[in-house]
Amino acid sequence: MTKATPTAKPIDPARKVRIVLWILLAAIVGAGLIWYAVFTATKPEPETLQQVADAPLVRDDSHRLTTPSTEKAQLVEFLDFECEACRAAVPLVEELKEEFGHRITFVNRYFPLPSHKNSGQATLAVEAAAQQGKYEQMADKMFETQPQWGEKQEFQNALFRTFAEELGLDMEKYDAAVASEATKDRIRKDIADGKALGVTGTPTFFLNGEKLVLNSEEQFRQFLSDAAE
Repeated sequence: MTKATPTAKPIDPARKVRIVLWILLAAIVGAGLIWYAVFTATKPEPETLQQVADAPLVRDDSHRLTTPSTEKAQLVEFLDFECEACRAAVPLVEELKEEFGHRITFVNRYFPLPSHKNSGQATLAVEAAAQQGKYEQMADKMFETQPQWGEKQEFQNALFRTFAEELGLDMEKYDAAVASEATKDRIRKDIADGKALGVTGTPTFFLNGEKLVLNSEEQFRQFLSDAAE
């Protein structure tokens, strides 16, 4: 029996503006990154879901934001903490996490873009916090404060360190983690996997191993709804 097509809910104008903003910004960022051009020789296929290369979408140490008792799907986001489109997407992703987190595992992976001076340092700070069990708290802090430090031409390490202090982290361990090659290697693995998977801009989402090409908030929600069945 063919399923009835669910009636589309009216899109709140503010939410529509928000989703259009981060989609457009992601497209602009991706288009402008000449540094990544060597990793993508062809244009994306027109299909909404693109099959991707055989590369690990999720590693054992990837940051899982939900732990459903019965997992129906995995949604993986490659993100950059200095990316305005990633910041704009946060409210929507939080809504989807609340709605589908009991059936879908939400996973975050790092993909700091070379065009952003402080994205790498922000990622180091977040991963150092993650080693003390504060990944989500530091990630949230980075996006909340992005207008304060984003697009700066000076490194913001000292500011990021104050964020760690505000979270009550052990600062000796934090400093050691930021300086550690192991921490940097952890981040490099995410970047390498993203490149192998064809990630060129952020945010980029994969649902059950397929790269999503999103046109609207409702489309995104419908993909997750179908996957969660």
